Amino acid sequence: MEKKSIGINNSNDYRTGLICVLACQLIWGFLPAYWQALVPIPSWIIILYRMTTMFVYSYIAARLMYKKEEIWEPLKEKGALRRYLIAGLLLTANWSIYIWAMTTGHMIQSSIGYYIEPIVICLFGVIIFKEKFTKYNVTAMALAAIALIVMLIHYRQLPGVALGLALTWATYSAIKKSSKNPPIIELVYETMFYAVFAVIGIFVIEARGMGALSLGVPGKYALMFLSGLVTLIPIALFGSAAKKVSLFIIGLTQYISPSITLILGIFVYKEPIDTVQVLSFAVIWIGLIFFSYGEYKSNKELLES
Repeated sequence: MEKKSIGINNSNDYRTGLICVLACQLIWGFLPAYWQALVPIPSWIIILYRMTTMFVYSYIAARLMYKKEEIWEPLKEKGALRRYLIAGLLLTANWSIYIWAMTTGHMIQSSIGYYIEPIVICLFGVIIFKEKFTKYNVTAMALAAIALIVMLIHYRQLPGVALGLALTWATYSAIKKSSKNPPIIELVYETMFYAVFAVIGIFVIEARGMGALSLGVPGKYALMFLSGLVTLIPIALFGSAAKKVSLFIIGLTQYISPSITLILGIFVYKEPIDTVQVLSFAVIWIGLIFFSYGEYKSNKELLES
């Protein structure tokens, strides 16, 4: 059966999408320093504030760009509510795993997850969107699987953080690929349902003296109110890019941020790294080299056609 690739509308859209996805990856790469600055506030409290402020900032941004009717009209589309509930759940799960990893000394394992993620996205592109696959990305998938098996055998447990981050974001990416509405409006939908529960949670824990206020760190508490903004910017860039470039390109650029995070984890925050992790990274990177070369060839042909 012949596989068909998703076409790119035009060269301007392609360039815009590429700039957006590169910018969001750079921001994501350095964000661990921001979450580390919030320690010793527990990760689950940070998550509640992040969910709440994310909705607030995304709605403000949407109102600056669109009328009220334009914001809420797409939610009336058939199946929209279910789609955004699922997307929001995946986004919340990804955030929760990520922030816990960033604040509890698991930056290196999170990097493994984000190295695997492009290959999972590539796989979803082939299965769901019938994008063309080549021997290069098949090789990358096989090598990523080998790296996971090596870690599984050595540690005798699944690398939960790595797999959780890879699978939740790859699935979210697939949902975003089929969306037709403006990214900022979609972020309003994806966050508003869960922000309600987050606000309730914040009031309860703060009223009981178990929240961030009880820790007596006003500077860090103030930083938490910016967590939605620093989240909004790269996600909005990503949402825009997902509509303009193929899932292959999105996957190709997504090892920029884990590389930055890996460097921060090892050299700035002094997380331990063992031989098995180094070997796993090496295997995954060999796969990414194959993957990158295949993408280079495919996109060179696309731009010349």
